[in-house]
Amino acid sequence: MRPVQQSIKILYYANKSDEPFVEIVTVKQQNKRRPSCSSADSESDELLPVLIDQSQILNERHLEQLMNHIPARTQGYSWKLVYSTAEHGTSLTTLYRQMRELDRPVLMVIKDTDDQVFGAFSSDPFKVSSYCYGTGETFLYSFSPEFQIFRWSGENSYFVRGFLDSLQMGGGGGPFGLWLDSDLYRGSSYSCNTFCNRPLSLHHDFTVRDLEVWSFV
Repeated sequence: MRPVQQSIKILYYANKSDEPFVEIVTVKQQNKRRPSCSSADSESDELLPVLIDQSQILNERHLEQLMNHIPARTQGYSWKLVYSTAEHGTSLTTLYRQMRELDRPVLMVIKDTDDQVFGAFSSDPFKVSSYCYGTGETFLYSFSPEFQIFRWSGENSYFVRGFLDSLQMGGGGGPFGLWLDSDLYRGSSYSCNTFCNRPLSLHHDFTVRDLEVWSFV
């Protein structure tokens, strides 16, 4: 006899006047969480998002910190890899193409050749535009060396601007908070008025080792 699944309850009814019958009730189960290594970290493990695809950069420490700071409207969703240099090659044009059908926020994650991890959350998918776009939800962040987040300062609205030969985030009469070239190989990060950030990596100019962009589905 086949064992009964936990998601099904069997109710048996019978009395003196009625014929006995069986009613099968399906019970909706909650999604199972990934088991944690110890009881001490079970609470933080409950908050980790589900990654639909494998990341070459993100680990649990990164996920725990980022999950607590992304906007509420993106929390509770699975993370889907939209673009990755490891999978799609090093091309800003391809990055734009991968996001052509998106209409939701994205998270960019960069790992440079100094093994520093940093990036940006954009309220809008990256695209070529003749104007700056985005909202105050957009922010820069860095794990170099400890996690820091740099939110909109209110000084200006130079959140994101995409060109065919570069991607720019933050500005205001000087260097950009985050800048990437058309090959997604060279980049730079300076303090900017939009986010009042410090440089995101160890050096102002950096070389990209891996770059990923995630969306929320």
